[in-house]
Amino acid sequence: MSDDKNFETYLKELEQIVEELENGSMPLEDALKSFEQGVKLARQCSKLLDQAEKRVKILTENGEAGFLPEEEDNT
Repeated sequence: MSDDKNFETYLKELEQIVEELENGSMPLEDALKSFEQGVKLARQCSKLLDQAEKRVKILTENGEAGFLPEEEDNT
């Protein structure tokens, strides 16, 4: 896995592996290799999601995200 891939690319690869494994037609050794690759992809996706969550948290805590406080609905 190279570092130039993004979350969507990893997720697409992971979905493809899951489909292949669910099909159940590949030899056991190939299935184990695919499963191992799937675990690596899932970890990478999780890592990227954690990084994104931290960035959003930092931006919203520092008021840099451009969010305005919610206005009260007086209707």
